Amino acid sequence: MEIYVVKPGDTIDSIAASTGAPLSSILFNNQLTYPYRLAVGEALLISYDGDADRQTIFTNGYAYPHINQDTLRQSLPYMSALSIFSYGFTTEGGLIPPRLDDTFLINLAKSYGSRPVLTLTPIDASGTFNNNLITGLVYNPEAITRLTEELGIQITSRGFEGVDIDFEYILPTDRVAFAEFVATVRRSINALGFPVSVALAPKTSDNQKGLLYEGKDYALLGEAADSVLLMTYEWGYTYSVPMAVAPVDKVRRVVEYALTRIPAEKIDLGVPNYGYDWPLPYVSGTTRATSIGNLTARELAVENGAAIQFDETAKSPWFTYEKNGISHEVWFEDVRSYQAKFALVTEYALRGIGFWQLMRPNLPGFLLMSGTFWIR
Repeated sequence: MEIYVVKPGDTIDSIAASTGAPLSSILFNNQLTYPYRLAVGEALLISYDGDADRQTIFTNGYAYPHINQDTLRQSLPYMSALSIFSYGFTTEGGLIPPRLDDTFLINLAKSYGSRPVLTLTPIDASGTFNNNLITGLVYNPEAITRLTEELGIQITSRGFEGVDIDFEYILPTDRVAFAEFVATVRRSINALGFPVSVALAPKTSDNQKGLLYEGKDYALLGEAADSVLLMTYEWGYTYSVPMAVAPVDKVRRVVEYALTRIPAEKIDLGVPNYGYDWPLPYVSGTTRATSIGNLTARELAVENGAAIQFDETAKSPWFTYEKNGISHEVWFEDVRSYQAKFALVTEYALRGIGFWQLMRPNLPGFLLMSGTFWIR
């Protein structure tokens, strides 16, 4: 495999001729559709027949029950596990299933040899994370007992093969109690033969300030769970200045800190499957970016004649365009930014990666790189 960056005057036929790669594989790897227009600066994954030096890693992706089945089928061949988002709970520990039936997700994952995982979140009726639910649960032994029992029932009766605990905005005062809760769930679910993972906000120090970080104790949670997911994305987000969603220099700092508290073989690296489109000029507190898929970002560049740039520090593609008199700046993920993140998995001998999330189409070539990526 190699990465080819499109130059002015390139066509899909000229790239196939110059690289010697089959045209069909270029089209498939990069999901190019007729008339196969390209953006200058676009990165294409080029693959060849034959064996390669590969390293197999654990791969996970999150999905809601309303996911398009064709989109899910595209990703599942490359997924070790599918985390189904999400199950909530009451203050008494009663488990609340997703509003839509998730049975097809469980069955489809199993048909592809991917392990379906129940994702547990403290999301309330308004659809937001509620730290009052967390506080009410972690200090209530009866509620914890009921919740673990109901988790066990879901696993044994419906075929889940693990639990992922994704709690956010944990109060600093609940830090220890939350870790003890994770350990309790792990003991219960391990007894059924399945693992428990926990999602961690992207910290770089023990005492990092902010409600996202202070309730997540890396050392305690690394010990309490079978594995952890570092949520290494959302530096660029809806209300931020235009920037990379997951700049690799910042991702690296999180990984290096995590390794001082958690064994490498327990760590999965979070990878975003999306980008953002910011209207310009950016005004703090006013400007709101639109979340877009990586394929949509590429199409925007093609449609508007934009040349795609690549930030060598963030290892992320970006471009600007103008439409209806409004300037825009777009940051997204491509094969180069994925390669830089996957390289961290190899460099630090991490367990694997976790995609947030699989709801938007992704490029088969990128997924191929993640599931069994090559080592140069």
